[in-house]
Amino acid sequence: MINNLLSSYSVDENGRPPQAAIFVSGTGSNAERLLETREKLGGKWMPSVIVTDFPEKSRAAEIARRFGLPLAALSIKEFYLQHGETSATLLTEAGRHIRELWTGELRKMLAQYDISFGILAGFVSLSNITGDFPCLNVHPGDLTLEEHGRRVLAGLHAVPIENAILRGLTTLRSSVILAQPYTGAGGEMDSGPVLGVSPVCEIDMMGAGVGTLREIAAGRPLRKPRGGYKDLLETIALHNQERLKLQGDLTVFSPVVADFASGKFGHDQEGSLYYNDGGKWILIRTIEYSSSGRMLII
Repeated sequence: MINNLLSSYSVDENGRPPQAAIFVSGTGSNAERLLETREKLGGKWMPSVIVTDFPEKSRAAEIARRFGLPLAALSIKEFYLQHGETSATLLTEAGRHIRELWTGELRKMLAQYDISFGILAGFVSLSNITGDFPCLNVHPGDLTLEEHGRRVLAGLHAVPIENAILRGLTTLRSSVILAQPYTGAGGEMDSGPVLGVSPVCEIDMMGAGVGTLREIAAGRPLRKPRGGYKDLLETIALHNQERLKLQGDLTVFSPVVADFASGKFGHDQEGSLYYNDGGKWILIRTIEYSSSGRMLII
């Protein structure tokens, strides 16, 4: 039996499409693209609220005003400071406890909204809100690439891109996944089903060689300094992350969200991923979304 990944949220008793909370930490370019293309892709979902963990720096308030949406803002930086921590860490037991308290406050703020699923559109803070309703996340790496059953391009921020470069890969992809709750052990949020991937994006090495970058990586301190490493590897990774956002994220995220909201994705009792193509459930690894359409990867 195939169960819809969106469960019973596909359409409510009034025939309304599912409602989505959009989570934003930074520029919100993915959120804007999703809202701009929603009608073009059939209006299969409706935005209910813009959520931000960084009201100090994000464009969440601006995007909410532009599209006439309510804003739910809960500064994670200020929340940690109020609880005696100078950084929003998950590396300590105290930090993880504060994160759960912060998530609890966020839940209270969102309780007034009708939310069928979440869209993590550049949302930095790991949160177990992903266990409350399905949450789609766009990731800067090809999560279908595995070694010994392990996804080798998992990780936060530009880490997947650095790993791709150090492995000698020449291309990148963005992946859209069903994000999972975290336990603090690491890696869980990148372990969900890979609903879609973008076309490949060539890596721009900016004239550097892989050997040089591997030497830089080997010489880094064990713990990342506040503000980043500020070395050539990080510079190249961040440069390619911006290129991938334009060529990958903005291509794949909107159609995956539309298909998800339409109930196109399902799973069986073993957790295998299926796609409903014309009324027939097809077992897939993922789907490549491009400007020319969808290509099912079996």
